[in-house]
Amino acid sequence: MLYNALKLLHVLSIIVWVGGMVFAHFFLRPAAQQLAPAQRVPLMHSVLQRFLAAVGAAVVVVLTSGLAMIGMVSMGGGFAMPWDWTLMSGVGLVMMAIYAYIYLALLSRLDTAVAASDWAAGGAALARIRTWVGVNLLLGTAIVVVVLLW
Repeated sequence: MLYNALKLLHVLSIIVWVGGMVFAHFFLRPAAQQLAPAQRVPLMHSVLQRFLAAVGAAVVVVLTSGLAMIGMVSMGGGFAMPWDWTLMSGVGLVMMAIYAYIYLALLSRLDTAVAASDWAAGGAALARIRTWVGVNLLLGTAIVVVVLLW
């Protein structure tokens, strides 16, 4: 029962993370492009602050639940982690590092630009964030496809 609860939390957190990236990348950003920079940049800043905070919580849950599930299965000795779990773990750690870069470096550039009403710098920060979110979206989608098809 505990393993199933951990797996549920793991999957729900991934849905928040990957699903949020899909929404932001394919629906919110294109709609926001119709706004003037003075409206678009603060809107995206506000959305990203909320989304990245939620992803931070999701990252903690994904990492904690994943390690707990690996630990539960490996108890008793003789455990060799399946290749798909190894792939999921490795790519997941890369995604977490990219998230940390977005949150710790790129979001602060956007914060500074919005505080200064520098819409060009804000647009540049958003473009960098969009690029890295796209990379994470590709990685997250690849993990889901590989794990579910093999």
